[in-house]
Amino acid sequence: MALKETKLKTITVPLGKRSYPIYIGSGVREVVGKFLSKIPAGKRLRFPRQTIIITDTVVARLYLEDVQRSLKASGFSVHVIIIPPGESQKSLHRADAIYAELLRNRIGRKSTIIALGGGVVGDLAGFVAATYQRGVSFVQMPTTLLAQVDSSVGGKVGINHPLGKNMIGAFYQPLCVIADTETLQTLPERERVCGLGEVIKYGIILDEKFFEYVRKNLPDIVAMQPAAIAHVIARCCELKAYVVSRDEKEEHLRAILNFGHTVGHALEHAGHYRSLKHGEAILLGMIAETFLAHQLKMITADNAQRIEDMIAAVPLPRSFGFIFSAKKLIHTMRSDKKSLEGNIRFVLPKKIGRVTLPIPVKEEIIAAALHSLNQFVMNL
Repeated sequence: MALKETKLKTITVPLGKRSYPIYIGSGVREVVGKFLSKIPAGKRLRFPRQTIIITDTVVARLYLEDVQRSLKASGFSVHVIIIPPGESQKSLHRADAIYAELLRNRIGRKSTIIALGGGVVGDLAGFVAATYQRGVSFVQMPTTLLAQVDSSVGGKVGINHPLGKNMIGAFYQPLCVIADTETLQTLPERERVCGLGEVIKYGIILDEKFFEYVRKNLPDIVAMQPAAIAHVIARCCELKAYVVSRDEKEEHLRAILNFGHTVGHALEHAGHYRSLKHGEAILLGMIAETFLAHQLKMITADNAQRIEDMIAAVPLPRSFGFIFSAKKLIHTMRSDKKSLEGNIRFVLPKKIGRVTLPIPVKEEIIAAALHSLNQFVMNL
């Protein structure tokens, strides 16, 4: 079937022998079998013919049949595992249930796990792929904006622990990423907003020109207008590929991708991963961390205001269902894996398009920034 509306865009994540393509286009889910059939020998396992699709109940209802049809037409066998939606599924309990099903069905190492869904499905399925029988092939098929612009690219996979988000995981690169822009048309507005958190982040940390493009085209992006959204996804993937190719395992440069995440993860935890979605928490985290940078005189008032105005223009929920305490958020941040020897560290903006590597910040300054964040939320 021909691709629809937008032309196919291919971006490469350059990692030597483990380099892989990102395919972006409308309708690509309907030709996934053809993409996988073309994966050359010399990859980790040579592409196997047995596939396991891991997806959730919402995505399965919308897109599972299309993907199955394409795989079977290209000669692949398909086993499907459907899980409930939601962040709570990123757990050892759910991973164990998937291991058990794979073992009961005698799924061997010469197989490929396909993650069809958003960031939760991608992280969980990738973690299972990285650990089942010491690693099986893995393909990302992200269906949300957040997953297409960020979480499906770069090989970070993992699950949560009651004491912290993404505390158990691995760096495990996929064989390819297949991002169908058509799947974004079925997203509710709140899910679209979630993706905007990561989109805006890329402009702030790496590309002022892209930041301005997003600002000027924000209504079209929120509406998932095909040309605008295709450009946004491609540029975010290019920027992340650039970072990952230079620092795959977050030993240096890749840490800048955590801008907004130190506060954001603490906010998610405070809302028990139910009140705030990940992208919403990152948007608020970027506001708080921009306030931090301004208090530390690292960013000008003008640049800080531009960031605040951009995020204020995003249609965030007017109520989050909980009141956050600065003291409790700081306690959670101390347990974050980005902390070092008890010091809470942040990636902070110096200007739009440039940020620091993680630096420690005193807790009284963090508390003041969280107070400013509370005022921002009250004025939404």
